[in-house]
Formats: sequence, structure tokens, C-alpha cells
Amino acid sequence: MAFEYSHSRVKWRLCFRSVLPFLIFLWCLSHVVSGQIRYTIPEELKKGSLIGKVAQDLGLDVQRLRSGRARIVTRQSFQYTELQTDKGVLVVNERIDREQLCGDVTPCSFSFEIILENPMELHPVKIIIQDQNDNPPQVLYPVQTGGSLVAEMVPRSADVGYLVTKVVAVDVDSGQNAWLSYKLQKATDRALFEVGLQNGEIRTIRQVTDKDAVKQRLTVIVEDNGQPSRSATVIVNVAVADSFPEVLSEFTDFTHDKEYNDNLTFYLVLALAVVSFLFITCLVVIISVKIYRWRQSRILYHSNLPVIPYYPPRYSDTLGTGTLQHVYNYEVCRTTDSRKSDCKFGRAGNQNVLIMDPSSTGTMQRIQSERSILDEPDSPLEVGFTFYL
Repeated sequence: MAFEYSHSRVKWRLCFRSVLPFLIFLWCLSHVVSGQIRYTIPEELKKGSLIGKVAQDLGLDVQRLRSGRARIVTRQSFQYTELQTDKGVLVVNERIDREQLCGDVTPCSFSFEIILENPMELHPVKIIIQDQNDNPPQVLYPVQTGGSLVAEMVPRSADVGYLVTKVVAVDVDSGQNAWLSYKLQKATDRALFEVGLQNGEIRTIRQVTDKDAVKQRLTVIVEDNGQPSRSATVIVNVAVADSFPEVLSEFTDFTHDKEYNDNLTFYLVLALAVVSFLFITCLVVIISVKIYRWRQSRILYHSNLPVIPYYPPRYSDTLGTGTLQHVYNYEVCRTTDSRKSDCKFGRAGNQNVLIMDPSSTGTMQRIQSERSILDEPDSPLEVGFTFYL
């Protein structure tokens, strides 16, 4: 009996010793861990945006955050939030992309702890990220290739409701932002095809006939359900034919025609740009010449500079009236009766000579004759001029 009693006491001691650390941990946790706070914010917030007022929500004073050396402890490699102890608020430290942080996981959230010292306090914080419509739909099929042309083939015997192809697209956003709808924007023959609003299936809506063109081009728009909505455009080429060689020949010509049209458009735009440039250049040059001539005429009009005439090399000016050869002499003879005036040329004037000396700046030196013609009024008056340059 005594043996059984001692054995039971040993079992209780061992059980108490094994449970004691856990009880101590719970007691410490109850004295250290306070209430958890939770914030919900949209993604793509700018750096420095307010998340919440931590001091107010935890019932703490800003001075307590400072004295307790409050800081954030997280298990993540990157810290998306920042605690401003001087203001007691929690702000965004870096832009948060929900798709990069959580992928397809919904709801998207991350957690961390705010630790204070003296005394020790631990406050868990959970941030829930709301999705924003920041990504357009991505078309997976048909594949859009720049070099090659992919076409879906439809036989001419196709009946109403024939499934041509299916447009497949995805949106990396979550919730209603990822709901997609499909619409037919343009088509070579809108009365021949339709696109399913929800599934993106392209089907015929009437019987295919021989009159339908072989080359059919459909433009489908894929839109999401976000606000504002985002969209993507996909081009589907359809060949209405029964044999592959017919399709190959038709779509080869279609590719060449498209390249020709693209080149023609480029050259037309280039020619228009060149012509416009030349026209503007000529216009500027003409206006500049006109303005230059007008300014020169105004300058000459307002200036007081004398006009200097041009004389041939063997001619000189006599008092600004007429031109004479360099060593040409002439003589004027007059009498008291003007009717008997006479002029003689080719005779050296030795009585009265007027000399134009260029070095004397227009001063004329006059040499009078020994006899005075003023004393003899009846005698003819002879005046001779000689000009030298």
C-alpha cells in the first residue's frame, strides 16, 4: 500500500514539473501580451500614407512609446510599415503590391508585433490588404505574334453555332476585379460571328456560304469588372475555306498587303512632313529677306550721309555738274553783246585758268591775266578753264 502511494506521488511530481514551464509561459504571456489591433488598407498606397493611430488604438501615451523604445518586430524579410513614436502613428514604409505579396491567396494580410520595454509589452498587429484594379487582363489564347500569322479554320459547310475558337484570358487581381467579359468590337462580317459574353467562345450565328470572304478578321475586347475597368484587345484571324492550300495562299497575300499598306502609310507621312518643312523654311526665308530690306531702307532714309556718285576712271566732276575728260580744255568767249557770243573748243586757255586740286579739298586757285578785262568793257571776255585730277 505504501509502495502504491509513493508511486502515485512520483507521477504527480513528474506531471507537475512537465506542466510548470507551460503554466509559467501562459502567466507571462497574460501579463505581457495585450490586445491585438487590426487595420485594413488598400494596396498601392504611397510611402508615408497613414495606416492607423497606434498609440490611441492601444490606449497608450506617446510618451510611453518613447520611454518604452517601441519598435516593430516582424518575421518578414521586408518591412512594409514604419512606427513613428513621436506621433504615435503607423505609416506605410514602402509601396505594397497585393499580387506580389500574396499571389492568389485571399484574403491577403501580414502580421507583426510592436514591442515596448520597461515593463515588457507585446502588441500584435495585423494588416489586411484590399485588392485594387491595377492590372489589365492578360490574353493567353490566341497567342499574339508579331512575325507570323495564326488563323482559325472554318469549313464552308459549318452550321449555325459552330465553335470557331475560344479567347482565353486571366486577370491577376482578385474578387470582382478579376471577373472578365468579352465583346466583339470589329469584324469583317459582323453577321457571321459572335463572342460569348462570359466564356469568350467565338461561334457562327448563321450558315456559312460560298459568298463569304476567305479572310475574316475579328477584334475582341476583354474587360474586367473593376472600377475603373481595364481592358485588353486581341485579334482573331479566321479562314473560311475547305482546304489548307487555299488558306495559305490567301493569308500570304493578306500579310503582304498589310506590309504594303504599312509602308505606304509611313512614306505618305514622311512626304507630308518633308513638304511641310520645306514650305515653312521658304516662308521664313522670304519673310526674313523682306524684313531685312525694309530695315535697310529705313536706315538710309533716316541717315544724313551724302550720296557719293560713281564716275568712270577717265572722268572727273566739275562743281558737281557734268563730267569731263582728264586733260580736256575748253574756252568761253563772250562780248558785251550777248548775241555775238561764241564758244571755241580745243584751244588752251592761258588767260584765266581754274585748277581743281584734289589735295586742296575743292579749293580753286585762280590766276588772273596781266591785263584787266574790267578796264576795257568793249573787249571780249575770254575765260579758260583747265581741270586736273
